[in-house]
Amino acid sequence: MAGPDGGLRCPWALSTEDYVAYHDEEWGRPVHGDDALFERLSLEAFQSGLSWITILRRRPGFRAAFADFRIEKVAAFTDEDRERLLLDPGIIRNRAKIDATLANARVLAEWAPGELDELIWSHAPAPGRPAPKALGDVPAVTPESTALSKALKKRGLRFVGPTTAYALMQACGLVDDHLEACVARRS
Repeated sequence: MAGPDGGLRCPWALSTEDYVAYHDEEWGRPVHGDDALFERLSLEAFQSGLSWITILRRRPGFRAAFADFRIEKVAAFTDEDRERLLLDPGIIRNRAKIDATLANARVLAEWAPGELDELIWSHAPAPGRPAPKALGDVPAVTPESTALSKALKKRGLRFVGPTTAYALMQACGLVDDHLEACVARRS
């Protein structure tokens, strides 16, 4: 579908200006760094069962509430911080998702620098996958996302099912699920 500038985009990206910017500037672009990947993993978990636009519009609130998703800082959050998060209207106040984010930070704080980045990117599929022509061609789960989910769970992370893992892979550029004719598709 044509966007505001006439360029063809994935249809999901055209419902709001927020989506157009996210689609064009972020989604599907390679993301590296443990803290950056922890943020994306956490936000994808918070998105579970919700619309992505809900999370995207609250991302500044999430960043403020979770110390910019710096693993070491979030790992040091106390019970008082947890209670503060449960009352924060700038985020999704889901107890299970908040608890998982805090627990994941504590697990990741024990990992070597770069270990999360390496683990996630080791599950990127081999190049050469055909570009999807329509939204129906984009999977929700793949063998790689299932393997990534299992690897993360085995290492103690929570709220990282195969669908969440695939959404992370899409958002962080491990796969390029921009449709074949999309202006944001990488060559």
